[in-house]
Amino acid sequence: MKKLVLAGFAALLMVIGTLLGAVAPGNAAADPSITAGQILVKFRDNTAAAGILRAFGLTDGPGVGSTGAHLITVPDGKELQLVDALGRNPMVEYAEPDFVVTPASDDTYFSRQYALQNTGQSFTNTAGTVTVAAGKDDADVDAVEAWTVTTGTGIKVAVLDSGVATDNPDINPKVVARTNFTTSRSNDDNYGHGTHVAGIVAATANNGIGVAGVCPGCTILAGKILSDTGAGSSSGLANGINWAVNNGAKVINMSLAVGTSTTLETAVNNAWNAGVVLVAAAGNGSNTTMMYPAAYPNVIAVGATDNNDKKASFSTYGAWVDVAAPGVSVYSTFPNHRFTLAREYNRSQGYDIGSGTSMASPIVAAVAALARSANPGATNADIRAKVESTTDPVGVIGSDWAHGRVNACKVVVAQGC
Repeated sequence: MKKLVLAGFAALLMVIGTLLGAVAPGNAAADPSITAGQILVKFRDNTAAAGILRAFGLTDGPGVGSTGAHLITVPDGKELQLVDALGRNPMVEYAEPDFVVTPASDDTYFSRQYALQNTGQSFTNTAGTVTVAAGKDDADVDAVEAWTVTTGTGIKVAVLDSGVATDNPDINPKVVARTNFTTSRSNDDNYGHGTHVAGIVAATANNGIGVAGVCPGCTILAGKILSDTGAGSSSGLANGINWAVNNGAKVINMSLAVGTSTTLETAVNNAWNAGVVLVAAAGNGSNTTMMYPAAYPNVIAVGATDNNDKKASFSTYGAWVDVAAPGVSVYSTFPNHRFTLAREYNRSQGYDIGSGTSMASPIVAAVAALARSANPGATNADIRAKVESTTDPVGVIGSDWAHGRVNACKVVVAQGC
């Protein structure tokens, strides 16, 4: 009976607060299922929003993607009261908490993917022979938060690399076109590098196996530029870029490096002029030497960080490097057959870790793809600016790289990341 009386009294306070345009102070323990200090409100008429919110001492906030909802900042502890009060207004279509997102992925190795969601976890490689020490909480690209807005469905990302394995069920179904610009006999991946890179971009999420890509709704154009021994040519890369453009790529990832070439730069510029975002690895020289195609003006050059948001020891760096992304012990797909990198680096078939700016670059490419999905009318220049301007201030800005470490959430929503 006492609980009923107290509940009735609390309800009465809420009604009084609603009538007066105010809410009684909230002193209850924080609800871990909702984001503190913000709620989501969709108005039937946005011109009335300011007046409705003013009655509660609130101000309008940014829109959330294309949903029509607005993200409203509210006093901590008053989230549910304000949701209830605003929801009673006939000019409000709905009001709801901004729920906390936790990993919904049932992918086997998702907990090892600190680049997507870093909780400070430690983990091992597949064979258990390498232990990755505990990292720093939130030293990640906020991919899980970005997925509440878009997973990149409909966006093609070209992975110009060593091909993509046809026998890994986590990434093979995402490949919509393949081609081979090498002397290797098939366009399958017998080197391993391309499969790992492609999985970082778009491995299928929530399918009960393996890993999830940063852009799990994206599809892959698999251009084989590196042979089964890991060698390629600038002409092959230039052809691959042209092929990617002709097959509808919105983003091109190049986790490779060659000498500077007028032909290659022309192919890069043609792709840029066709509206494509181009991304490339800055290199693993632990120096400031410019690498190509990353150093071309129309390519986003990517350096690498670790799971503590520190510059990777091997990463090429300098003001010419545009952004950074996790590139140390990144978990992703590998071929389910014998491949060269397995022998060279003792990596397991199917899934394992890989390190290098080669692993950081596809994360940035996938973030750019999410940005394209969330902003369908934006130009490639707009997307590049968005990716670079929404980075987190990691590393020594202006010395390690021009901007910071990319943040997928910030490229698709205005705030709350």
